[in-house]
Amino acid sequence: MGPILVTGGSGQVGGALERLAPAEIEIFAPGRSELDLTVPSELTAMVRSRPWAAIVNCAAYTAVDRAETDVVAAWQVNALAPAALAAAAKAADIPIIHVSTDYVFDGTKRDFYGEDDPVAPVGVYGASKEGGEQAIRTAAPRHVILRTAWVVSATGANFVKTMFRLGAERPQLRVVADQRGCPTSADDIARAILHILGRIEAGPYGTYHFVNGGEATWYALAEAVFARAATHGRPSPSVEPILTSDYPTPAARPANSRLSTAKIGRDYGITPRDWRGAIDEIVDALVKDQA
Repeated sequence: MGPILVTGGSGQVGGALERLAPAEIEIFAPGRSELDLTVPSELTAMVRSRPWAAIVNCAAYTAVDRAETDVVAAWQVNALAPAALAAAAKAADIPIIHVSTDYVFDGTKRDFYGEDDPVAPVGVYGASKEGGEQAIRTAAPRHVILRTAWVVSATGANFVKTMFRLGAERPQLRVVADQRGCPTSADDIARAILHILGRIEAGPYGTYHFVNGGEATWYALAEAVFARAATHGRPSPSVEPILTSDYPTPAARPANSRLSTAKIGRDYGITPRDWRGAIDEIVDALVKDQA
């Protein structure tokens, strides 16, 4: 396989891709100084600069609350940049993998969301990510859109790292317990992408969901973090479950972010592990980093 162009290398998934890719796969993930995602001509020039085997777009404007007022920047990164990459991918006749989000749904469905369920984003972040999906679909026939949710890891900014830090600072925490989703390891997303890259030339193409198995609330996830941390002798604060209405935010959060992974299992043979094992692994890494 030829070299892979990865955007968003400084993020959780992009960083995991660089770290976990086998030696025979060359990952090139230019930093912000080398590639400005808000300038479409730079993206086009980067795609033309080498004979890439594929593009993996992990870049995103993920500041959900700030996006409500920083609308232009969110749309530039989440919609216009994917549009430019998709057009360049089609011109170069190479496939593209694009990482998307549960926020394209409004969260009102009672069951797990499937890939064909209607999208209905309720905020700027979700709308801009849905715009990116549409750009990919319309401009690049050879595409895989990979929706995921509740991404966590031992690096970057995420819920597990925040809970791990606050657990050592406070005796009690209040955590939302009426939003449900699938906590998902960035490393596992990267492994899924690497698996797809191995078959990307022939496909199949389309939209897929990848999250870790099972489901949780933010409250249950926090409890799992502290339970694992306690096995290492770390503090275990008491956690009070609260409602979303008790913790208002500028952007609405989907009450249901659960995604079905049946399609990716059928088409690519990918069976995600349970989220609890992934969380234990991340907490173990955080403890090790502090040792």
